[in-house]
Amino acid sequence: MPHVLAQSVEIFTTVLAVAGMGYFLASLVGALALLAPRRPPLAPFAPGVSILKSLKGLDLGMSEAFRSHCAQSYPGEFELLFGVSSLADPAVAAVEQLKYEFPFHSIQLILCPARLGTNGKVSTLAQLVPRARYDFLLINDSDITVSPRYLERVMAHFAPAPAQPGKSPAPVGQVGLVTALYRGRPHKTLPSRLEALGIATDFQPGVLLSKMIEGGLHYGLGSTLAVSRQALNRIGGLESLVDHLADDYELGARIDRAGYRIALSAEVVETAIPAYTWRGFFDHQVRWARTVRDARPWGYAGLVFTYGLAWAALNVLASGLSPLSLWLLGLSFFLRLTLAMTVGVQVLRDHNVLPSLWLLPLRDFLAMGIWLAGFAGNTIVWRGERFVLKGGKLQTLGKLEE
Repeated sequence: MPHVLAQSVEIFTTVLAVAGMGYFLASLVGALALLAPRRPPLAPFAPGVSILKSLKGLDLGMSEAFRSHCAQSYPGEFELLFGVSSLADPAVAAVEQLKYEFPFHSIQLILCPARLGTNGKVSTLAQLVPRARYDFLLINDSDITVSPRYLERVMAHFAPAPAQPGKSPAPVGQVGLVTALYRGRPHKTLPSRLEALGIATDFQPGVLLSKMIEGGLHYGLGSTLAVSRQALNRIGGLESLVDHLADDYELGARIDRAGYRIALSAEVVETAIPAYTWRGFFDHQVRWARTVRDARPWGYAGLVFTYGLAWAALNVLASGLSPLSLWLLGLSFFLRLTLAMTVGVQVLRDHNVLPSLWLLPLRDFLAMGIWLAGFAGNTIVWRGERFVLKGGKLQTLGKLEE
């Protein structure tokens, strides 16, 4: 009986190791498709843009991120609206400093005291929308740093297509939302480096693969959510998302279902990764995992095939160092490195990937463990509070004890 069990484990890990190599190859094709010669440049389009940011506390790299939004070489008009639930919030001082440094920019700090739902960030953003002057809104997190051509590249996707006689002004095929890939800027702590490595070599390859398989993106990424007011109104506004955790995913999915197209900008933005403790790292990763499981349950189950390197290493142990298992491990490691360097270095231009490549095996084993933990419950920790996640919506359990 033990012999039969050992053979079963060996066969199981062999199959998953081979499937993992298939995933690496498919993701590599998705990345290379993005790197292929691009279409002709987008038509210039520079409408007025209202940049909305919900703030709570001071995030790492926040002031630098704010400044990058003010240093835009954008020919059109834009404004920055910052929302806080209390004027006692430490972020208020950062906004006042920004207004002092950029006196000729339209920068507003707006008190948004109402709690419209369990998602405090979306609640604040919903209160900012009526105060926005322009018909295009751009939402991203407080720690997102962008290049001077960010607005120019993002907004060009909204350029109207030439009118066709006899065609109705239906939204089918019209861009309703633009999103962007992102890379992490880690702190020196090991958990912070592991999260940044995971973003560049695991999460973003998955996004590119889904784009290739599904014929385009059908969801949004919180790093950039540029949306037309027309599309936002058609799905019921941000108020319809105030109880959802994956608000970025849900916003894109609803706009997609309304008949609009979601565009992926060539711009890659950067997010600051906190100096996590292991506990903070685990809580954040499990929140991500359970959010994905709730939003795309079958896709989450399919992540079993993405841990090819870990399965190949386990296959070596299960087979007693058989020549086949060692060959599978070597090939899996080669493909994993190739994918990591293609997406992390070439697509995302992430300078932190190469120095962190030696952490890939550790990162992949931890990721597989977190994936399993994602099945173990519906509770998440977010900004010091515990919630139950069900059907995409949050139910408050209360604040964590200090």
